[in-house]
Amino acid sequence: MAGQFDGKVAFITGAARGQGRSHAVRFAEEGADIIAIDICQQLDSVAYPLASREDLDETVNLVEKTGRRIIAEQSDVRDFAGLQAVLDTAVAELGRLDFVLANAGLAPGAGLPQPSMSAYVDAIDVMLNGVYFTIEAALPALLDRDDGGAIVITSSAAGLKSIGRSFDTREHGLAGYTAAKHGVVGLMRYFATILAEKNIRVNSVHPTGVATPMIQNDAVEGYAREHPSFAAAFQNMLPVDVIEPKDVSEAMIYLCSEAGRYVTGVTLALDAGILLK
Repeated sequence: MAGQFDGKVAFITGAARGQGRSHAVRFAEEGADIIAIDICQQLDSVAYPLASREDLDETVNLVEKTGRRIIAEQSDVRDFAGLQAVLDTAVAELGRLDFVLANAGLAPGAGLPQPSMSAYVDAIDVMLNGVYFTIEAALPALLDRDDGGAIVITSSAAGLKSIGRSFDTREHGLAGYTAAKHGVVGLMRYFATILAEKNIRVNSVHPTGVATPMIQNDAVEGYAREHPSFAAAFQNMLPVDVIEPKDVSEAMIYLCSEAGRYVTGVTLALDAGILLK
């Protein structure tokens, strides 16, 4: 059965596991070919294991099972030239680019014995600068056609409300995470404004806690036990502890689909009511 994205191509960052993998598989199920990247290496500012090349290979396997093509590379969203090189090669092979899902993210600092300022810097570099580099690297291919496209930025409920709730959660990584996730809202509105005349829609999604290795790990869970106010920041109004990656993927599908063709400049909260608190 034909999918709504047959003949389309989606570029997804942070695609080795978690939300990024879910998006890759879901878009492939709808007929899209996939360009997937992930850094697949550890950063010193992150206390839990980041994705591996084996994780990215599993994303490839899952996408290929849908019958769609995927080009997957290790690449760092902080490296603009590297992103350009990956996209130039992939778009030349797949023929076009329609959707950009700027999803790469991490939770630096929390759980480290002595978090340093690098936790703040890495958060900004990956989740703010990296989003800008991702979009700018992809724009030439998006603009190469006259039928528009869609960009969706993964922000967070922490992009609309601080994740730090008391002085005992004063921590470089949480500050950087909150600043970056707020900052991409500004980027989203900037790009939504300047790209509207090109029929390219730009939105951001703002999930509550998502059941991925970024929050479901010993380091972050230990930090939550030691800092009750931090744990309280993840308590949803609806009776669910976390949402699933597929819940975010469905929002991505909507924002990129014909059903969302007039939606741009929107901060879409998938927050289980957490922002009501």
